[in-house]
Amino acid sequence: MKLFPRILVFSAVAVCLGFFLSVRSFAVGGDDWRPIDPSELKSNDPVVDKDADAEVIFWEAKVVDEVQEGVDTVYPRTVINHYLRIKIFTDRGKESQSKIDIPYETDTEIKDLAARTIKPDGNVVELQRKDFFDRTIVKQGGKKVKAKSFAMPNVEPGAIIEYRYREVRNNSLSFYERLDFQREIPVRSVKYSMKPLAIPGFGFQMRPFNGNIQNDFEKKTETFSFWMTNVPAFHEEPKMPPEYEVRPYLLVFYTSADDAERRGAQYWSAFGKRIYDNYKSYFKVKDEVRQAATEAVGSAATDEEKLQKLLDFVHAKIKNASSDASGLTDADRAKLKENKSAADTLKRGVGTERDISLLFGALATAAGFDVRVVRVGNRRESFFNQSLTIPYFLSSYDIAVKVGADWRVIDPSSSYVPMGMLLWQEEGEQALLSDPKEPSFIKTPLSPPQKSMEKRNAKLKLSDDGTLEGDITVEYSGHVGIELKRLNDGDSPAQREQNLRDKIKERMSTAELSEIKIENVTDPVKPFLCTYHVRVPGYAQRTGKRLFLQPAFFEHGIEPLFSSSARKYDIYFHYPWSEQDEVWIDLPTGFSLDNADAPAPFGAGQISQYRVSIGATQDGKTLRYKRDFFFGGGWNIMFPTTSYPSIKQLFEAVHTQDNHTITLKAN
Repeated sequence: MKLFPRILVFSAVAVCLGFFLSVRSFAVGGDDWRPIDPSELKSNDPVVDKDADAEVIFWEAKVVDEVQEGVDTVYPRTVINHYLRIKIFTDRGKESQSKIDIPYETDTEIKDLAARTIKPDGNVVELQRKDFFDRTIVKQGGKKVKAKSFAMPNVEPGAIIEYRYREVRNNSLSFYERLDFQREIPVRSVKYSMKPLAIPGFGFQMRPFNGNIQNDFEKKTETFSFWMTNVPAFHEEPKMPPEYEVRPYLLVFYTSADDAERRGAQYWSAFGKRIYDNYKSYFKVKDEVRQAATEAVGSAATDEEKLQKLLDFVHAKIKNASSDASGLTDADRAKLKENKSAADTLKRGVGTERDISLLFGALATAAGFDVRVVRVGNRRESFFNQSLTIPYFLSSYDIAVKVGADWRVIDPSSSYVPMGMLLWQEEGEQALLSDPKEPSFIKTPLSPPQKSMEKRNAKLKLSDDGTLEGDITVEYSGHVGIELKRLNDGDSPAQREQNLRDKIKERMSTAELSEIKIENVTDPVKPFLCTYHVRVPGYAQRTGKRLFLQPAFFEHGIEPLFSSSARKYDIYFHYPWSEQDEVWIDLPTGFSLDNADAPAPFGAGQISQYRVSIGATQDGKTLRYKRDFFFGGGWNIMFPTTSYPSIKQLFEAVHTQDNHTITLKAN
């Protein structure tokens, strides 16, 4: 969960600004195309990687930090002007670079986009404004983001494509900005230019990660330059660590003189006290909040029951303005008034993730609990390290409630997260518990495999020509269900059905789906549920008087998880999970089981187990297949590259057993 970003460091900055409320910027340029060097058009030799299909000749960006005046405070934004020139070498490069996606986060805008293709003969084809459109894409790690997309015209080997755009990052996290240096194709040169703001009492800092990033400072213009050359392409691997644990980037930010002098535990202690001070007023309970808490708790007796009642209350009564499922448009959100207290959120019935969490904290306080705001690491993008005294890496906010002698971390703003769980990226992470005297780090628990289950049932009938047809029911709970809800909640019912069709047809191209029902997409408690009727011509292969059948219907057509013999990065699973399948197949008339042996069970101790049973009903007319699998037991989700052969072998064994084939013969 993310709370509003302009607190803590920047709230202190605002006090110091005084005279500095107008927009501050320096000339950025980049509104004209640059001349093409004829040698760039003629060259057909990659520089960074001799086997590259396409290569970035240069990628230049000018960064401008701005401070603007809001209704009752000042707020930051960062504007980055990007300019890229790319050379195409092969047909594969043509395919990969003909369609461009520029992903952008919430509160970010892509403006002044222009693009053109320079053909090998020098002719230029420029895109028009109507050629650019918005769409939603899913990034590595399952994160759904918006992207500005466009198709480059007349791309061919030997051509050059280039595009430029203005990236406006509104409400930057106290001016913490991450500057990327690597792309999916090699980059000959990438360079950022930046003139930091002069903020009284605060200094500009930079921290490089995962790469040899050079920098220089031009005293005359007070401008920094950051660059890398000959940057290899980023190649994604299955189940790899978070993106920003492996890709080079530069973090630029502002920090006070006091913070700059503090180190380690001293730094985090002072920071935890500031968090407590920033939010303590929200937990001074007013009458309307106390009354709402009393009504919500009702007759609940135990602490667990009371907290569940309060969580149900905020999910039912408060609309999450930050969620796609809210039904609010950008225009609607712009009209919303800022909630300055828990009572405001309660009265208006709508609020940001921050508002919902603070209301829950106020309700829990009214119900007699000791409550704190807690900052949590987010391992979707990187792993938190206490030695890095940078609050940017504690980017998520939750509420901690004391139950007995222990602190229970709860995420009230994430509607689909049940009590006892957090979003997967916040589980198994370090969390800073705010306190007026002694802030401390606590570890959030990691949910075991059985809490995140894919439970699948199929009742099917096989025809003598190999066609398989019947009804399917699938339940997704825990993190599996949460991820699916977050991916689908903003889609129309028709789009959700299409998402399911696409997913099934990826592994069974002849599958025909009908009677689709997708339920509980926005329900905070019930599992994500899919039911549908399926018909798959040619599912079983017939040879003469025999049919060869793969009874593991839900694994049919799935490729091996790990195919490469070598591995560069560690193996990282987001969370433990389990799978439970039951498949009933009525056999065709005139056929009986010739070979129905079951794969042998195997496992990896407490980490993983795989078991399958195959049998027939007493009359021999129906085949029953059961499969149980889990991975991540004992909280094992991260493995070094040295473990790759063993992990690969385990999942190859799973894939082999899932493709186990039995034989039916004509009587």
